[in-house]
Amino acid sequence: MAKARTTRSDGRADERGGRSRAEQAAPASGRPRDPAIEEAIIQATRKRLATDGYASMTIGDIVADAGVTRPTLYRRWANKYDLVIDALEYGLRKQREAYPPLDMDQLAPREALVEAVRRLDPRYHNERAMALHGNFMAEVERVPGLLEQLREHGVRPRCEELLMTLVSLQRRGAVREDVDLDMVVTLCFGGYFADYLRTGRDVPADFAERVVAAIWPTLAVDGENHSA
Repeated sequence: MAKARTTRSDGRADERGGRSRAEQAAPASGRPRDPAIEEAIIQATRKRLATDGYASMTIGDIVADAGVTRPTLYRRWANKYDLVIDALEYGLRKQREAYPPLDMDQLAPREALVEAVRRLDPRYHNERAMALHGNFMAEVERVPGLLEQLREHGVRPRCEELLMTLVSLQRRGAVREDVDLDMVVTLCFGGYFADYLRTGRDVPADFAERVVAAIWPTLAVDGENHSA
């Protein structure tokens, strides 16, 4: 029997994880939602994304991993795409919350740049981030909305923080005015992916310091150290 095709939030047809018309039309339960259940579903989704990828993961696997039923999941999410977007936003929010509060203006210029590069790490508070990026890039032809969401809510805010740090350092007179700041951000962000692809290792503890050590002489005004 052919599988019913449903329409995802990104406007494309999906043959996995969609609800039937009856399920979509059914009124939501009047019972209050249990945050613990939603947490279990989100965590199961994040794990399946990293291990199976978007195309191969199924609603059946997710509810089994989370210890819930399909109706329980469908009371909260209409389809797999919506669930994955919420799981992505959940992970990015947790990552942002994990950043320790820090006033960059109170740090020495080079130290501020090191901290900004450290926070650029995609695996900061998420060891599965590289697999997630790879999965979403692999799905870009079929489900472009996934990478768009990751780019908008994950990549862009982290890169923007580094860019604003560099702008601040220019205003403080520590970074040259003629530096291509966008390219510096691209090189620093890309460094994490290059290191992972070359070695497959966890991020070295001193990675941000080494990146800054390599680029600082080309950024600093008159080649000054500005480390204190």
